[in-house]
Amino acid sequence: MTTDFRYPIGKVQFVEYSEKEKEARLADILFLPKMLEYAVLNLDEAQLQTPYREGGWTVNQLVHHVADSHMNAFIRFKLGLTEDRPVIKPYDQDKWVETADVLSVPVNISITLLHALHHRWYELLKSVKEEEWNRSVFHPEQERQITLWQLLLIYAWHGKHHAAHITHLREQMGW
Repeated sequence: MTTDFRYPIGKVQFVEYSEKEKEARLADILFLPKMLEYAVLNLDEAQLQTPYREGGWTVNQLVHHVADSHMNAFIRFKLGLTEDRPVIKPYDQDKWVETADVLSVPVNISITLLHALHHRWYELLKSVKEEEWNRSVFHPEQERQITLWQLLLIYAWHGKHHAAHITHLREQMGW
């Protein structure tokens, strides 16, 4: 655990492909919905509306952001597996966490969505052959190719990163 509240588990680590690493990251994808569900367990509305750090998103926004982000991630993987170096669509995540659905829909809806999404995503990822992890997508904002392996590392980290924001806040607040 770091002292930088923005990165409670540190920044994403890009490691070389290995079967052992792949299995660990697939487990991260599979179990993220349960981890996030546990992170928000028994929080009341006031707690859900608390920012995880000064200037940060609320717990509510974090949960909905993970759902939004991981829906995009699933599509990015599907594109990367079925097209040759497709250009992916960036989006303004700060604007997305201010939309009506984020502000009015209970977090359990996004957690339910994540359970279904991550089950499908895990099944898709299990089928990826070793050589397919080198397939890539092009991120126009970052102006670079990102391999499917790198995407897996990013999104496996991403879910744990935001769950840790919530659990760290809970520890700090004594919830």
